Amino acid sequence: MKKEQDSFQTRASLTIGGKEYTIFQLPKLEEQGHVEISGLPYSIRVLLENLLRREDGFSITKEDIERVIHWRENTGQGIAFYPARVILQDFTGVPCVVDLADMRDAMKEQGGDPKKINPDLPVDLVIDHSVQVDFFGFQEALKRNIELEFQRNKERYELLKWGQKSLDNFQAVPPGMGIVHQVNLEYLSKVVQSRELDGATYLYPDSLIGTDSHTTMINGIGVFGFGVGGIEAEAVMLGEPYFMVIPEVIGVKLTGRLPEGATATDLVLTITEMLRKEGVVGKIVEYFGPGLDHLPLPDRATIANMSPEYGATMGFFPVDNQTLDYLRLTNRSHLIEVVEEYTKNQRLFRNPEDQIQFTKTLELDMSSVVPSLAGPKRPQDRIDLSHIKEKFQESLTAPQGVKGFGLSTEDLKKKSIFKENGKEYELPHGSLIIAAITSCTNTSNPSVMLAAGLVAKKAIEKGLEPKPWVKTSLAPGSKVVEEYLRQSGLLKYLEKARFNLVGFGCTTCIGNSGPIPEAVEKALREGDIVAASILSGNRNFEGRIHPLSKANFLASPPLVVLFSFIGRINVDLEKDPIGTDKEGNPVYFKDLWPEQREIQEALNSIRPEMFKEKYEHVFEGDENWNSLTVGASELFSWDPDSTYIRRPPYFADFEKEPRPLQPIENARVLALLGDSVTTDHISPAGAIPKDSPAGKYLMDHGVEPKNFNSFGSRRGNHEVMIRGTFGNI
Repeated sequence: MKKEQDSFQTRASLTIGGKEYTIFQLPKLEEQGHVEISGLPYSIRVLLENLLRREDGFSITKEDIERVIHWRENTGQGIAFYPARVILQDFTGVPCVVDLADMRDAMKEQGGDPKKINPDLPVDLVIDHSVQVDFFGFQEALKRNIELEFQRNKERYELLKWGQKSLDNFQAVPPGMGIVHQVNLEYLSKVVQSRELDGATYLYPDSLIGTDSHTTMINGIGVFGFGVGGIEAEAVMLGEPYFMVIPEVIGVKLTGRLPEGATATDLVLTITEMLRKEGVVGKIVEYFGPGLDHLPLPDRATIANMSPEYGATMGFFPVDNQTLDYLRLTNRSHLIEVVEEYTKNQRLFRNPEDQIQFTKTLELDMSSVVPSLAGPKRPQDRIDLSHIKEKFQESLTAPQGVKGFGLSTEDLKKKSIFKENGKEYELPHGSLIIAAITSCTNTSNPSVMLAAGLVAKKAIEKGLEPKPWVKTSLAPGSKVVEEYLRQSGLLKYLEKARFNLVGFGCTTCIGNSGPIPEAVEKALREGDIVAASILSGNRNFEGRIHPLSKANFLASPPLVVLFSFIGRINVDLEKDPIGTDKEGNPVYFKDLWPEQREIQEALNSIRPEMFKEKYEHVFEGDENWNSLTVGASELFSWDPDSTYIRRPPYFADFEKEPRPLQPIENARVLALLGDSVTTDHISPAGAIPKDSPAGKYLMDHGVEPKNFNSFGSRRGNHEVMIRGTFGNI
């Protein structure tokens, strides 16, 4: 963080708790007449501080700073941004570590010191993308899934443990600890960072980039951060800036408060629908208004998490009292004095009186939000819960596409027959085969997780049982969730409803739903029906959740649990009973849905000590991780027979002096694409078909199809990934 220039003379001292810090003070710009700080969006203020602090006359110039000061007239112009840190998950992080290991080899081959190849700033990699739901519905499912995870991914984990042991500024959170964005929110982020340099202690806003699109979840705590590609992350890791354009900032004014019965999930699905219609791709969305006064931080994090789904670069919430309350709850009270004093001094602490000039302003009255789902193929296609039956039926015969399945009148009559324990069950279109409480989007939010437990409790007490053809799972984003569910007395009811713990990772949300029972799969293939899944995730693109689940719906955790007792998606919950109780009486939606009062009582079970206990050893791992015999070494030991980790060819014939740039000649279009093309289409992360080029490559190298694992897990092998490009549906 070498500071070479200070054209605007903003360098200043700030004393907090008797300690002196060096800061680059935004209000000095106002004192000098350059800008009225209260008119700037908070996200732009954070960006402006970054340029002031990192001005060097080269990557960041005085003119760059002036452009950000007058940001509204300069949107679309390029600037350099220096994040404070980088976060990675294991699917996209493995190639970064592979490249660092390759660079060390190249350095050694050129006669240099390999140990000079290290990240230049703090990097945290959380291993969360590899666990799959192979086992479910019983007490030992978690243990069995973890064992399989380590069997499948041993080679990858050895690489990551080598990085943990051998690289400076690199930390790895082992498998089974949680999901990267939730760990980042609950533990890693300090909101305000400090760094010792040349005898001074600098204070500055926390900021980051991450190799996952949902890095934006951290925006909920007031941190400037977003997802980027692996190459961009590597460049930043090695000290280069991230080059971006000055963004437009769309202000979303939130008023009112959520009504009884509505959840943060319903709110974010409503926002996603609204902003997709508006069009915010490449823009920052910043939330403001009186509604923020009573919007808890976990709700904000849910909204920020789904920024990619509504198309925004970020969904930013400024620091305020809700932020401080969350730091207190998550055992980070020691940070509060610095965070509060610094952000207030820098005018980064939310002030409702600020008259911010946004590019455009939208408004949402949160009291208008109703229980919702989104689907069957896109997150922005929100459906009122009360209309789900009719909307699903319409989708069956709608033209094949993002909103329809193109069935004929004859196709509508198709049914599958599922047999279990001597019983036969008819499975018509809309039968639910997966109900998953998954994803940091919602498992980071105690209110909806506890609501799920309350639904399970009420249903079990009335004698209801989940339908036998539904694969159920509970995969929280941190171990704290298990603890407060247990302390509240609700975990046992989730387990009785077959929502047993299956892992602490992304699981179904990223397509790691695992196999469905053979009898269900057989029935579906024979009947050729449009089966459905319901999950508390953030994406539901066709083919993502499971190959046999053609209709996928996003919903809150309590709705996931409730639908598992129904067994189908096409139900009118205002009229149709969910089932019958022990006395044979019909049980309706209103009988199971918890009141806000009940949820609030359950929230009282959460204590800061839970976060302290679950995170104090987060980098140590379990016995599986510790059994990996990998020590520190200057070079990584490549296994030439590995089909997971291969040394890439990019530094072959590497020369100390770069060759002169050559013009690109005879270039041609490789792919001309239409709308709604996702990262899943470009580079799949899910299952590897055995008849695909990647599958054939693996079989040629002695890998049986049952051991293919996923595209995501093979990203450390360039030979697999080049064969997987555009290999999805």
